Amino acid sequence: MRTQIRIVAGSLRGRKLACNVDVNLRPTPQRVREALFSILGNAVPDRPFFDVFAGTGVVGLEALSRGASSLTFVERDFRLIADLDRHIRAFEVGDRARIARIDVYRWAERWQPPDEPVTVFLSPPFADFERRLDDLLNVVTQMQEKVQPGSVIVLQSESTATLDELPVRAEWDERRYGRNVLLIWVKETPPSKNP
Repeated sequence: MRTQIRIVAGSLRGRKLACNVDVNLRPTPQRVREALFSILGNAVPDRPFFDVFAGTGVVGLEALSRGASSLTFVERDFRLIADLDRHIRAFEVGDRARIARIDVYRWAERWQPPDEPVTVFLSPPFADFERRLDDLLNVVTQMQEKVQPGSVIVLQSESTATLDELPVRAEWDERRYGRNVLLIWVKETPPSKNP
């Protein structure tokens, strides 16, 4: 089914993305996106944003619209990549947006984040929470280790997913919106050691 998704705020406000929606592609609902960016606040403007398992790319484009300094989509499905390319051109954001055309699980192993705080949004296929949970937890662990202090990692899941095994589970802020769950983790600055 072909549908349109509207960007809510910022420089691209009101622009629409046309995309095909099926059982494997479920764009983040507008209400959840509004809540997400309200929670992220200052963790978006002037910092790199990574839309991982990008799908339609609406979350990443929303971040760019709200002032992210750069945007990297990570996606392997060539049909979705074609749509992402089209949106980047249509919105004239090619100077700030790029696509990493690769499987997320392989990308995470090689990823070298910038030497500054970043914001990472992970929206894996719901099936991965059952079929590839260990791989997914490994991706999250690698990101937590690699990012700079002040970075924010957001994981979107379905309310039925069991996420008790998330690394440092107690440090994740959990918000529920119907069947959607947002888990937010901030990398704290390590305490300074006194001489």
